[in-house]
Amino acid sequence: MTFALGAAPGHDGVVTTSPLGLAPVLPVVVLQDASDAVPLARALVGGGLPAIEVTLRTPVALDAIRAIAGEVPDAVVGAGTVITPQQVKESVAAGARFLVSPGWTDVLLQAMRESGVPFLPGVSTASEVVALLERGVTEMKFFPAEAAGGTAYLKSLSGPLPQARFCPTGGIGPGNAPAYLNLPNVGCVGGTWMLPADAIAARDWGRVKALAREASQLERLRPQV
Repeated sequence: MTFALGAAPGHDGVVTTSPLGLAPVLPVVVLQDASDAVPLARALVGGGLPAIEVTLRTPVALDAIRAIAGEVPDAVVGAGTVITPQQVKESVAAGARFLVSPGWTDVLLQAMRESGVPFLPGVSTASEVVALLERGVTEMKFFPAEAAGGTAYLKSLSGPLPQARFCPTGGIGPGNAPAYLNLPNVGCVGGTWMLPADAIAARDWGRVKALAREASQLERLRPQV
């Protein structure tokens, strides 16, 4: 599975593919301490979740991306909450191999195109989806998923807009993730439930790995085609 724009080479020359095709769940990581980045990433990868979205919501995010990119070769680390062209440049320079935004503008979209790495621009309405399709983008983040209509809304989009595929994020957990993954236009779901705050605070990477392993098995719940 590759992005609409095609697979893009990372800084190491390795082709980066869409996170939609790497695992059923894309962990959405918010880190307060950059020293947690590498052991956390190793726990997620060890649990079967190689694609990791590190959100740019904290001052240490770029350092965390840089550390994961440099020390966890089996991880495909990306930057989330990317909202400015400057963040695009900084994220790619730090080693991000994909970009995720909560929404998009033409200015941001152009910067992401020029970055040379795959990206998931955020949408929450049919009009935004159509606008991206007009611009040649077929893979997107659906955010905030539950607040924007959830599985019913995404299912309603699959008829008139079958070429669009999504990573729904926002309000998704192990209880409702299977319903999203059963939709034909969903490639993966984004979530934080495998990253409980108390486990991060305690640096209980074994627990994170176990939760990641459970999340990685959600693919089995899809109907066989």
